[in-house]
Amino acid sequence: MGKEPAKSDQIIGVADILKGLIPILYRLPHIVKSFLEILKLDENSHESWGTLVEKNAEKYPDRPALKWDDSSMTHLEFNEEVNRCANYFISLGLKKGDVVIVFLENRPELFIAYCAIGKIGAIASMINTNQRENSLLHSINHAPGKFHVIGEEVLDAFMDIEKSVESTGEKIFFFVPDAGKSSCPEGFTDLKKETAGFSAENPSTLQEVQLKDPLAYVYTSGTTGGMPKAAIIVNKRLFAATCWFGKLVQKTVPSDTVYCPLPFFHTNGLSVGWPVAIANGAALAIRRKFSVTNFWDDVRKFNATNFIYIGELPRYLLNQPPKPDDRKNPLKKAVGNGMRPDIWKEFKKRFGVRKIYEFYAAAESPWSFANMLNMDYTVGMNLQTYAIVKCDVDEGIPIRDNNGFMEKVDRGEAGLLLFEISERYRFAGYTDREQTEKKILRDVFATGDMWFNTGDLLRDQGCRHAQFVDRLGDTYRWKGENVSTTEVEEVANIFEQVSMSTAYGVTVPGYDGRAGMISIVANTPLQEFNFNGLAAYFKRALPSYAVPKFIRFREELDSTDTSKIKKVDLKKEAYDPAIVADPLYFLVPGEDTYLPLDDGIYNNIQKVEYKM
Repeated sequence: MGKEPAKSDQIIGVADILKGLIPILYRLPHIVKSFLEILKLDENSHESWGTLVEKNAEKYPDRPALKWDDSSMTHLEFNEEVNRCANYFISLGLKKGDVVIVFLENRPELFIAYCAIGKIGAIASMINTNQRENSLLHSINHAPGKFHVIGEEVLDAFMDIEKSVESTGEKIFFFVPDAGKSSCPEGFTDLKKETAGFSAENPSTLQEVQLKDPLAYVYTSGTTGGMPKAAIIVNKRLFAATCWFGKLVQKTVPSDTVYCPLPFFHTNGLSVGWPVAIANGAALAIRRKFSVTNFWDDVRKFNATNFIYIGELPRYLLNQPPKPDDRKNPLKKAVGNGMRPDIWKEFKKRFGVRKIYEFYAAAESPWSFANMLNMDYTVGMNLQTYAIVKCDVDEGIPIRDNNGFMEKVDRGEAGLLLFEISERYRFAGYTDREQTEKKILRDVFATGDMWFNTGDLLRDQGCRHAQFVDRLGDTYRWKGENVSTTEVEEVANIFEQVSMSTAYGVTVPGYDGRAGMISIVANTPLQEFNFNGLAAYFKRALPSYAVPKFIRFREELDSTDTSKIKKVDLKKEAYDPAIVADPLYFLVPGEDTYLPLDDGIYNNIQKVEYKM
């Protein structure tokens, strides 16, 4: 029996909306209340993420707040640990507006430090634990910190660049023990030991924190390329997310457990997963890294009712051999983005997940779509001001008419998604003003208006619903991460045998997103090229998800009149040896070098024989 075809051209009408409303009629009063709660949010009010932590400690003191491995912590216990850390930081002079570098994997200490920093009004700079060398140093120095909270599990990576780390004053390094394989290094302070004796009372500093204040920096390569940029996450953004995802889109209750095995240095975990749980005193269950083989064991162990996903994860789960007990699990709801139409209904049916709350959002923006009516094949609806405009897909830019304005697509068509920037919905942007300005489009429909450029293609489905199509610009998505082609190219061009290069993403059967491919102009004969050295260099200099899987060797790279390298044909031709006459190479999983991509390897890729 074949799979149901993907409904990429699905149109949503009034009848579909009414049908979607029927199952949630009993929730309408609650939905209206939650929506009004969002509208009433005053950015000058003295509310914040820290007040949510304290309210849950008061209201649900004995209910679990955090679950991990075989342990848990109640809301009261969690708040007290947060307070000890906050009061310790205060004693050392940390104050509102200071930046704290947080470099830890998903474990309780990460969440404690994050909330402690937030209660002071300081800013947690959430560093990607996959980054190494140049990209890691860039992220840390992009917004220098006063304190540096470093986990034992990433200590070696930090020590590799420690001497080049910048600081806003005296370098203060905190060591957070983990497995006990490393002791506290010289020049570091053991954070767990020092906080143990401090007061568990709520710090008074929280009274000075407002919704408009920054809480975190989350690093994203975005769609404009380049090294990672620090997107500013304000308290209002997360406060609104608790109302939107945890109360309006769905209603979590204290007995729920939200399972989020995603990294909390990204916004799916930080701005969706945790807000869904904290909204009504539910528990957040975490794992260091997603594990397809342990996923259902975790779901049953934690009694998880809700799962936070990115598009690749449901496919990984579906690719596992079917088991008789696939549907025997407590998971009833899933919230995330990137669920592809070709697996949507199959995932729901096989695992008994009744509701998929797909959404669309960007790390740096306060706007979002959400599938609150539980429809198939859609990112849902948006009640803010947005537009889907016609664009040049190959160039990645919007099209303007003879008057200099843009034109919206018709229903059923795909185009570039824009959100209007207004007093109510401000674009906090990045710490880099120049990068912030690059995301703003002006005079879009009228002189003087301002719109946020998402860099993403969405299809207008009608009735304020949309469907995600693809990303534009110099970024592609792989393994749940945005990969900057500029960063990959800069790394490749340093390699002594590479004259120039251009990186891009290509589709691979059985995988969501795009795998990395790079076209190289070499300055040495192919038979003398050091493939072992290039593979080792890429693995050392780039995050694992950014290492190119494919290499194409070119005599030269075609460019436009403005010297911009043409990538459209390279992307279309990809890695098919029947189409590409140039030499092709593939980093076969498990190998330490690139091997010639012949028909046999190509056929294995098409049959999904490799675990990439």
